[in-house]
Amino acid sequence: MSTQRSRTPGPSGHAIGRRTVLAAGGGLAVGAVLAACGSDTGRGGGATGAPELSQWYHQYGERGVEQAVRRYAREYRKAQVEVQWRPGDYDQQTATALLSDSGPDVFETAGPTIDQIQAGQVTDLTDAIGDARADFNQAVLAPKIYQGKVYGIPQVVDMQMLYYRKSMLAKAGVAPPSTLDGLVTAAMMLTRDQVKGLFLGNDGGAGALSGTPFHAAGLSLVTLDGSVGFDDPAAAAALGKLHTLYADKSLLLGAPTDWSDPSAFIQGLTAMQWTGLWALPKISQALGDDFGVLPFPSDGARGKPSVQVGAYASTVSARSRRIDLARDYARWLWVERTDLQTDFAQSYGLHIPARLSLARQAPRLRSGPTADAVRFTTEYGYAEPLLWTSRSRLALLDTMTQIIQNGADPAAECRGLVRTVADELTRVKAKN
Repeated sequence: MSTQRSRTPGPSGHAIGRRTVLAAGGGLAVGAVLAACGSDTGRGGGATGAPELSQWYHQYGERGVEQAVRRYAREYRKAQVEVQWRPGDYDQQTATALLSDSGPDVFETAGPTIDQIQAGQVTDLTDAIGDARADFNQAVLAPKIYQGKVYGIPQVVDMQMLYYRKSMLAKAGVAPPSTLDGLVTAAMMLTRDQVKGLFLGNDGGAGALSGTPFHAAGLSLVTLDGSVGFDDPAAAAALGKLHTLYADKSLLLGAPTDWSDPSAFIQGLTAMQWTGLWALPKISQALGDDFGVLPFPSDGARGKPSVQVGAYASTVSARSRRIDLARDYARWLWVERTDLQTDFAQSYGLHIPARLSLARQAPRLRSGPTADAVRFTTEYGYAEPLLWTSRSRLALLDTMTQIIQNGADPAAECRGLVRTVADELTRVKAKN
């Protein structure tokens, strides 16, 4: 719900924070992190004498979210749910807490990661999600599934897409691009005076795009059988075109705010910008109907449009002393209470409900660019797969940076990336 949620699904390199805490070692680090935010709690309203559950959320940016989740907890009658609102490095906090008996019973997570699942740190929620499993957006549910079991229940869907200024494209005689080659040409034609054609982030797109160019080329990060999904010349070709954008000086660089904020687009510093659905209300308020949205355009004969999606998921710690009750609470909130799920997705910022049936019913998503966003998510959405580890994520970020900014040979860089990711896949599959 904050603009950083979009990075859930993707490219932010969460593992740096995890490694920092785990390297500190021992119960002292665990205790320090847990104590840091322990006083910021809110008690649920279960029946007097009811057992207690603890629930963690990361700190959202939208006004009213904290009050809403506390209200939800008070409506659960089987337990007193203590909600903790966790500022700071949430990924680091949860990774540490999973090693402690003092951690939460129920918590939201961008994962859970493959290492957390294989280590037995989170519990199976397959029965909790039950028959509703087919109603969840399958792109965001898939990374929560391991060996057929569900380990996280998606809460809402966030996604990224390409915004363009209709008036700027019309003035330059440029059609909305439908291919990556077309995007390169359009960005060059739209670059004039103080306006750049495209903004992919101040690093040229390495941080924001992640595996999106691979999917646009008809590839993937990891195949369904757990192999490298981009060991193909088309991967290098797609990344090479991102360097062309950089070398042509068609990209906005050094903007006051980065890609997750729409200010550069609203202020007319760029004709097109890659950012998230969360930015749409602010863009609409500022520009009226002078904008449109697109998926990342396809590349090559096998290509298809692509958008990155992701979801925080409700997860239950395997160290919970009340695992059955914690599972029931997760089920009650994120499967049974569709009214609360809709409220969470639509009343605080703009997000897509994780349930397909709820997304179809949401009034704010029925027309215009928001309806386009839902369609992009359903037709073209991909999420980073469960086997895509922090090491693979950081290796991709480095590869894209070398190619985009430094003009490194795309084929050579992709070969090195393939080796790194193959090693990681071998490591995680050896634990099966």
